[in-house]
Amino acid sequence: MTEPIDEYVVQQMREYDGKTLVSVTKEGLELPEDEEEKKKREEDKVKFEGLCKVIKNILDNKVEKVVVSNRLVESPCCIVTAQYGWSANMERIMKAQALRDTSTMGYMAAKKHLEINPDHSIVETLRQKADADKNDKAVKDLVILLYETALLSSGFALDEPQVHASRIYRMIKLGLGIDEEEPIQVEESSAGDVPPLEGDGDDASRMEEVD
Repeated sequence: MTEPIDEYVVQQMREYDGKTLVSVTKEGLELPEDEEEKKKREEDKVKFEGLCKVIKNILDNKVEKVVVSNRLVESPCCIVTAQYGWSANMERIMKAQALRDTSTMGYMAAKKHLEINPDHSIVETLRQKADADKNDKAVKDLVILLYETALLSSGFALDEPQVHASRIYRMIKLGLGIDEEEPIQVEESSAGDVPPLEGDGDDASRMEEVD
């Protein structure tokens, strides 16, 4: 259900053929689990509790809460919305309205929850870094980068895409081993490499005639 009209339809049609419609982009998604999976999820909650607190402190009021996810498989994290309020798709539709009601945007805009994947290598390594030093600047940068990337992949729009782009470029520099403070080296041409200016040949020949 990806069409704009679908957002309006599901607000009125709560069930179909005796089955309740559930949004996978909202909190409270219940997936079937056996006892072993439930036990693992409880252990993950305890194991990543410290990281969840660090992420919440870094993101502050950008997210309502940070929790361990049971819906993610390949992604390190995702943004889900509260049970009541607009979904990411509906928020995008309402922001595109020319005559939108700004007061409605205030209380209907989605309250964002960040869910982290405990089985992902990025999240596990981030946990180790945060446990070693929760004030590590690299941890803060990585958390914000993960959050903004999760916003995009979850269907939200970035408030400041330029800031996100500059953060990406900084991470690329880091990956390439470029020093952030290092000035860009411009190769200087030798005197012999400089092409003659237009008219230089004629001037030279005239000088020979004078001699």
